[in-house]
Amino acid sequence: MSNNVFVWIDQTDGKVASIAWQALGAARNVAVDLGGKLAAIILGENVDELATQAIHYGADLAFVANDATFKSFRLEPYASVIIQLAQADEPAVIVMGASNSGLELAAYIAAKLGVGLASDCIELGVADGRLVATRSALIGNLIAKVVFGEARPQVVTISRRVFPTPEMDTNRSGEITAVDPVMTEANIPTKVEEFETSASEVSLTDARIIVSGGRGVGGPEGFAPIKALAEMLGGAMGASRAVVDAGWIPYAHQVGQTGKTVQPDLYIACGISGAIQHLAGMRTSKLIVAINKDREAPIFKYAHYGIVGDLFQYVPALTEEFKKRLEIQ
Repeated sequence: MSNNVFVWIDQTDGKVASIAWQALGAARNVAVDLGGKLAAIILGENVDELATQAIHYGADLAFVANDATFKSFRLEPYASVIIQLAQADEPAVIVMGASNSGLELAAYIAAKLGVGLASDCIELGVADGRLVATRSALIGNLIAKVVFGEARPQVVTISRRVFPTPEMDTNRSGEITAVDPVMTEANIPTKVEEFETSASEVSLTDARIIVSGGRGVGGPEGFAPIKALAEMLGGAMGASRAVVDAGWIPYAHQVGQTGKTVQPDLYIACGISGAIQHLAGMRTSKLIVAINKDREAPIFKYAHYGIVGDLFQYVPALTEEFKKRLEIQ
C-alpha cells in the first residue's frame, strides 16, 4: 500500500483535454499532503510524448500504455489497465476529470475495486491521512463534504473549470514506465466505427462564456441574436430543454440535467424561465446574467445581474456595445 495518487490523462488523438491538466493540478496538492508521488496514467496510440508533458505539468512519474486498442476511448480496455496498475501499486487516491469518459470510467473502476467514489468535486483536501472531497448538491444550494472510509484507493472526479491548470515546468523530470494492454482486440466487446463532429463550434463544456436561449426566443429564428452575441464574445451558444424538445435547436446545445453541465465564467440566460432541470446544468457558473420579460421568473433568484425586458431589444444592444468596447481594446 502506498500514498501515491494516480491521475488518468484524458486525451483524444494526442490532444489532452483541459480538464485532465486541471485534475493533475488538483491531485498534486493531495499527493504532497499524503507524502506520496503523483503518477499520470496515459492510454492511447502514439502518445509517448504526453508522458513528458504530464511530468512537466507536475507528475512525478507516468505510466504509458501505447497500443492501437486505446486509439479511441472504450471502457473495458481502459479500465482493465488502470485496475491492474491500482492493484499492483495500491495508491491512496485515483483522480479523474468529470468528462463523460471520466465519469463512466471512475464509476466502473470504483465498482470493480469495491471502493468509494465522489463525483464532480469542487475541492480536495486531506484530513487524518484520508481524502476529504467537497461537492455541491441540490443545484448548488448544498455543499457536501465526503470523507472516505478505509477502502483504498479513494476515487474522485473533479468538476470542470474549478481547479486551475498547473504551470508547465520544462525543467522537471520523472520516471516513465511503459505498460502493456490487458485486453486484446478480440476480447473487447465494443468497437468504434466512426465519429460525427460539429465543425467550427465552441465546446459548451469548455467555454468560458455561454449565451443561452429559452422559450422566450419564440422560435428557431429567435436564436439569431443569441448566436450573434455568443460569437461576438468568443463563446458558445446554449439552450434550454424546452426549445430542444420543440426542435428549435439541436440537442448538442442543451444545458441542463439531461444536457450539458457547464461552469463558464459568464452565463447569459435569454428568455429562460429557470426550471430546476436547467438550473442543475448551469447554477455553478461564476457570473449569471438573466434577461426575461417576466420579473417573477425563477432564474432571477440565481442571477447575479438581471434585466427585466425584451431580449430582442437588449441582446442586440449588448452585442453592439461589446463590439464597440472590444474594438477600442
